Amino acid sequence: MVSVDLYSVASYAGGQPHDQFAWLRSNDPVHRHPLPDGGFYWAVTRHADVVAVGRDPELFSSRPTIMIEGGESASPGDDHVMMLMADPPLHTRMRRLVSGQFTPRAARALRPRIAELATRIVDEVIEAGRCDLVSDLAGEMPSFVIADVLGIPLEDGRALYHHTEALHAAVEAVGLEAKQAAFQEMMAYAGRTYAAKRAAPGDDLASLLATGELDGRPIDEMDFFLWFLLLVDAGGDTTRNLVGAGMWALFQEPAALADLRSRVAAGSSLGSAVEELLRWVSPVIYMRRTATADTELAGQPIAAGDRVVVYYGSANRDAAVFDQPDRLDLTRAANPHVAFGGGGPHFCLGAHLARIEIEALLAEVVGRLDGLAPAGDPTWMPSNFVFGPASLPVTFTPAARTPADSALGARS
Repeated sequence: MVSVDLYSVASYAGGQPHDQFAWLRSNDPVHRHPLPDGGFYWAVTRHADVVAVGRDPELFSSRPTIMIEGGESASPGDDHVMMLMADPPLHTRMRRLVSGQFTPRAARALRPRIAELATRIVDEVIEAGRCDLVSDLAGEMPSFVIADVLGIPLEDGRALYHHTEALHAAVEAVGLEAKQAAFQEMMAYAGRTYAAKRAAPGDDLASLLATGELDGRPIDEMDFFLWFLLLVDAGGDTTRNLVGAGMWALFQEPAALADLRSRVAAGSSLGSAVEELLRWVSPVIYMRRTATADTELAGQPIAAGDRVVVYYGSANRDAAVFDQPDRLDLTRAANPHVAFGGGGPHFCLGAHLARIEIEALLAEVVGRLDGLAPAGDPTWMPSNFVFGPASLPVTFTPAARTPADSALGARS
């Protein structure tokens, strides 16, 4: 039997615990997982069960929280709820408020701007011949895109990204004071933005929220903060962690990296490669749901109030769904991965935008940084919630910037 500990941050140092996942899928797919405080949760590891839980918010609620720990004091009647922790019909109304900004059509309209940002991000490092692939490249793209969408300066998006790193890290890794400080900085910035957008609204998403209403009630400063935190935080996770961990995986698979380079050189679509990297990396490790009634899952009795935690990285290696699941195959055609949640009301709002960001950045990084190679091992995010490297030093052949390059820092 494999020793199972999906809660420990140490289990995610260097990769997700796929040996544990594989054993659980075969032997105990809905596993009663102990917690250090004496409690427990149900760890759900098979693809079919992960999808079933995600598509049944009436039985498996996002209230009071989507995190394994905490939330017991929250009440369904709380006035201020983050969309990620709301259930239909409230979740449906909240999502409708902002969904127009994230439709496939809206995401496609941003493609030229995202391509421009990708070029400019690579231009910032290309003359040096070395950089940190995570902080200098992968982290820059979602920070700048969400800054554009919210209508705030690009440099502020970069600063906010660093705060989200502290929020996601385990307390034992960064300390409680650092996490609290990051939270307070985010709240203070959101408060200033709320006031500025109400005083002089523009055509950006922050203005829409600051001046909007939900269920006939104006969105107040706390509502705005919860929206702001969700958009900045979730807006960065997938792209940053997918590009960082995805490139590290490609460094270990030279044939796959060569295939990606040839596609970029030919101007071919990277669509199947992006989907396979999403499956392979699974940037969001888990989501918690809470059972609202006594039920059964894969033969396991679940009691009302029990925590039910779905593991996306495990579902994405399920041999019942994926042929040769432990093989990185950028040409994989059938790829019903659950990296964006596997359907249901909480399917990732920014999935279309994230795909465009990832493809644009991969094309620039792989296509322009000749001789790109790791200059050392990555350091991994100390988290059991999101997966990816915190740092990945790389080297490449120095080259010139694009002729039309202009300095980063201001919206244009």
